[in-house]
Amino acid sequence: MKVHLLYRDRDVDLMQAPSSHDKTLMQDLGLPTLIAVMAGDDKRIYDVAQHTLLASLTDIDTILYRQEILKDCFKNEQVVRDMYNLAVETLESERKNFLGIAFRYPHAILYRSVEVLQMLAGMLRRLKAIADQDGVGFDSEGFRTLFTMLRSELDHDYFAAIQYHLKELKFGHGVLISAQLGEGNKGTDYVLRKRNPPQGSWVRRAFTRPPSYSYTVHERDEAGARALGELRDRGINLVANALAQSTDHILSFFTMLRNELAFYVGCLNLRQRLSSRSLALCFPQPIVLSHRALSATGLYDVCLALNLSGGIVDNDIRGDGRDLVIITGANQGGKSTFLRSIGLSQVMMQCGMFVPAMAFRANVFSRIFTHFKREEDATMESGKFDEELKRMNEIVEDVTPDCLVLFNESFAATNEREGSEIARQITSALIESRVKVAFVTHQYEFARQFHARNLPKALFVRAERRDGGARTFKVVEAPPLPTSFGEDLYREIFLGQPLAAKENAMALQDAPKP
Repeated sequence: MKVHLLYRDRDVDLMQAPSSHDKTLMQDLGLPTLIAVMAGDDKRIYDVAQHTLLASLTDIDTILYRQEILKDCFKNEQVVRDMYNLAVETLESERKNFLGIAFRYPHAILYRSVEVLQMLAGMLRRLKAIADQDGVGFDSEGFRTLFTMLRSELDHDYFAAIQYHLKELKFGHGVLISAQLGEGNKGTDYVLRKRNPPQGSWVRRAFTRPPSYSYTVHERDEAGARALGELRDRGINLVANALAQSTDHILSFFTMLRNELAFYVGCLNLRQRLSSRSLALCFPQPIVLSHRALSATGLYDVCLALNLSGGIVDNDIRGDGRDLVIITGANQGGKSTFLRSIGLSQVMMQCGMFVPAMAFRANVFSRIFTHFKREEDATMESGKFDEELKRMNEIVEDVTPDCLVLFNESFAATNEREGSEIARQITSALIESRVKVAFVTHQYEFARQFHARNLPKALFVRAERRDGGARTFKVVEAPPLPTSFGEDLYREIFLGQPLAAKENAMALQDAPKP
């Protein structure tokens, strides 16, 4: 039995360890905040959500396959949660009640397998009942395939056969074994035999006994009892192993069901939190790898929204056909937040999730890299600029065409002239290699040089600043300016003059939910 709710034709593999780039992506985009909300107190959901977010998809069909399943989850939330809880209950019951039994001897393996299968049969009945009663409410290919499989394979004959064999394997009438004598009169070819059904009426069986030979072991004969136990174990060894494999197969199914549903339950948890704040959600439109697309309405930083008790400002962007996005503007104007909103939405789209926007379309990327500014090295083994170059070198070693690199105030640890030149050369080399770049910068010379070239595939946006220094936290298409208005921050911090309308700019904008 297969689950196949994350991939159409294979199971999910959770054993792959995250790379160093994945860890950087987690840190720069604030993904732990997102994953923590998805997981709640469930560590399994946390692990699955982290793996799925980092295992970025490039296949459009698989992304849409997950989106359709997620839409079904929205329509049938309680059913999906019940299925997940059933899988968790099954695995917890097996772990708590049967894990301590010794598996060294065949009779112990057989006893444990019979008990576990008895429990699993009951859980499969409950799962089958969900498929029968609630399966009609699901439309996605993934859930329809799963429920069809459950209804066809877990029929009445299946459960009747399980109960019959489990009853027989308890050996209420003893164990019937055949054997032969081998070399040196040693026993060989031990085979467990099925007991013949009773012949004739009970009266005839009571007064007619077939000829047989018997041997009774004295109750104090430990060696004899041990010898009989060894004979029994040889006879039931193959059956015990086969039953153990059957048990492991069903447990593997429930494990996969729990793991794959964990991702969707995490999505439900996140949706519930965002919907309680009336924040917009939508299912994005993924575009193939070879086309450049980036268009969004009402886009916001989902992690910032989860951390703020108040409202959040959203933004629009029209960047289709662009290989380079340069973001400039006033200090503390929302540039880094806007960059993170793009990165987070891209990651969420490429794992089949909804995204934090009213509308979002973008092409997929083979990989996503981030290069954000860091604090000074606490060990003092290297300077801040050295550390930036080292991280950039690690990206260059792994970056390939059709990747996305997000820069946030990179190469600003040196002087303006050198930093701008380094940023210009690196950015030029990346876009010439068909790598898309989004760059937040205060380096005017860097932004000015690219703007002066009138590149048709470059987009320049700027964080808004009103007269008097007020930040709207809106980002609009505009050319770079030679100042980042640091004087506004000086007046606020040192002279106690707050930026006008700063608080009023944080206005929540309602939007429809999917």
